[in-house]
Formats: sequence, C-alpha cells, structure tokens
Amino acid sequence: MAEQSVYVRHMMPVLQAALADTPVVCLLGPRQVGKTTLAQQVAPSTPYISFDDPNLVTVAQQDPVGFVAGLPASVVLDEVQRVPGLFTAIKASVDKDRTPGRFLLTGSANLLLLPKVQESLAGRMEIVLLQPLSEMEKQGGHYCLLQALLDGSIKTEISGEQTVVPGLAEAVCSGGYPEPLRRNPARARQWYRQYLNAIMQRDVNDITAIKSTDDLAKLMALLAYRTANLLNVSGLSNELDINRETVEKYLGILERLFLVRRLPAWHRNDAKRLIKTPKIHVVDSGLAAVLHRLAMEDWSFQSTEFGGLLESFVVQQFICQAGWVDSDLKFSHYRDKDQVEVDLVIERGREVWAVEVKRASSFNENDGAGLARLALQAGEQFKGGILLYSGSNCLPMKQANCFAVPMDRLWS
Repeated sequence: MAEQSVYVRHMMPVLQAALADTPVVCLLGPRQVGKTTLAQQVAPSTPYISFDDPNLVTVAQQDPVGFVAGLPASVVLDEVQRVPGLFTAIKASVDKDRTPGRFLLTGSANLLLLPKVQESLAGRMEIVLLQPLSEMEKQGGHYCLLQALLDGSIKTEISGEQTVVPGLAEAVCSGGYPEPLRRNPARARQWYRQYLNAIMQRDVNDITAIKSTDDLAKLMALLAYRTANLLNVSGLSNELDINRETVEKYLGILERLFLVRRLPAWHRNDAKRLIKTPKIHVVDSGLAAVLHRLAMEDWSFQSTEFGGLLESFVVQQFICQAGWVDSDLKFSHYRDKDQVEVDLVIERGREVWAVEVKRASSFNENDGAGLARLALQAGEQFKGGILLYSGSNCLPMKQANCFAVPMDRLWS
C-alpha cells in the first residue's frame, strides 16, 4: 500500500478549476478524508483558519460580519459547518468583491442539506465533494473503469487460464480513509471505532441537537449489517425500539455526516422513482467491515456476509470516479416486481448503463438477467453494462454491449 503522503487525489484539478472562476468554493466530505491536506496543496500560500479552535468559533459566532471583514483577501476556512452564521456575512462580502477564489471553505457535514446556506450563497459558491480514497487512488492506478464504460471502450481480453483476482478482500476491508491505511488491521479497526465515537460525541452536535447519541450509534451499526439492502425504516424502528420519525431524523443526520447514502430506485417514469424504495449503503466499506465485525481473514467467496459489503464498495468506487469524470452523472438501483435487480444504474442525460456485482470468479448467462431486463426497460437509451466478478478475464456476455469484467479493473 502506498504511503499516505504520496496519494494523488484526482479531485485536485476539479478543485483548482472551481477556484479559478468562483468566489466561494466549499470542499465537503467526511471527516478525516484529507480535505485539509488537499486545500493546503491547492492553496499553499493562502492563510488557513480552522474552526476546530473553540475560541475562533466563539468570536465568529458573536460577530460574523466583523470576523469576515477582518479576514485576508483570500483565505481557507476549515470545518465551517461549526459557524453557519458566517454564510450570510460571506455573501455580503462576496457581493462587494466577486474575485474568484476568495474563500475556500471545508466542511465535514453536507451543507447542501442546509436550506439557509443554499439561499445565502446561490450563484456564488461551488460545492466540491471529496470522497474517501478510491481504490484507484490507493493503488496509484490510471485506468478509469467508469470512463471506459461511458466511452464504450471495454473489450474482450483473455490473459490466460481463469484465476481469482488478488487483493479484493484487502481492498474492501481496508476502506478509503487515509489514516488507518498506515496501520496494521488490528490498529486500523481501533482507529475506526474511535473515529465513529468522535463523530458521535462532537460532530453530531454541530448540525443538530439530540439528547443522546446512543441510538444513533446503534442505528449506524445496524446499517452496517444492512448495507446494500432495501431501506426498511419500519423494520429499523422495530429493531431499535424507537419511533419511525426518529429513525428518519437519524438517517438524515448520518447522511449529512457522509456516513451513509440512500441510493434511489430507477424507473423510466421519473415521478415513480420518488415512491420506490431506495437502497441504503454505508459509504466506506472499511468502516462497515469493522461495524459488521468482518476482517480480511474472514473473506470467502461462498460467504453471504460479504455480499452487501462488496456491493457497497463497488457503488462507492464508481461514485468516487464520477467526481472527476462527470459530476452530473446520476446513480440509482433497479428492482422490479419479479425481484430482478441491477446493483447500480448510471445515467447521463437519457443514456443508461448498468453495473452488476458478483463475488464469484465465474459466471453464467443467468447472472446477466438484470442487465437484460434493464436494457429492455431502457430501450435505445441503454448503452451497455458490466458484470463485475472475481475472475481474471474480460469476456463478452449474451446481452449486447455487456461484458463480464474483472473486479480489479476498478483500480488497475
């Protein structure tokens, strides 16, 4: 595994482009994914102020207008979600001087879900989302599977006798946070436990007021066991013995902290997507593995326990790659009344692609049933699909423009 200091973040050019023409750029993402490091790499000579300092938080809260007026011409403000009152003051300052790159903000909570922020800085701020490290970034790879899928450049490649791709268990269980990648597996698991505890004890209070985070932590653990499943709020409510409204509120908190994501259902009728059941995914597979008490040595292609974890891992890899390939791509899942499924549906405008995930190192044509069904539903808008599996050869499938692709093409 590469050392933390040499990871190349493919979102760097995206951030640089935003700073070149936008007065306020906000770099959002989970805590500890490298936002501060990237901000300082992109703007090394720009003064840096962190709201991890409680004294600065107090000063900024008491007089946001005066605080902003006293800032340098350009500045990096770290963990800005701690002082939401600053956004109105930043808006007033930007309205007087719209010089690009004046404010580079970072935040560990999704400010897109705060209506007041959107209203204050509409047309003045660009959001750049920084995900945990993709496996492509961890391994230093240059082949981008998402780009190849969109370009239609995937082709048959037979390297020899079918073998199992190496490194898959390590990729899934190690996750994408830089810090635990420097540690042995036992120490990495300890880091993840303390990381989640720190978020519950501190970051939750930045975005909401709840009496106790115990139930929130229990929900997070339960979602690790349910990752890649259809979201059943009533079932979660019954298992946790808390009301449905509270579960919905807690899900919203976990989403705002970038710990989980809801993957909506695909339907040809856009209106019907709103009433179909989403899937729930834990964003980082390393965190999910720790909460699920699964380790690399437990990996088995016959085990059903890793199925959801692997699917969530794959979904995350494509969403990471979309950050620098095309941020306008839409992601969803497909499931019909016959229980035929596609794990990930990718859309660009009206064009549709499909991704199915299989743990095994072999496949048969039945494994492409979901791809075929989605192709039938999408008609001419269907542009191709892949079945990601653990074999080593890239092989064509019966469905037109569909291939069985080795899992390690996500990073090598």
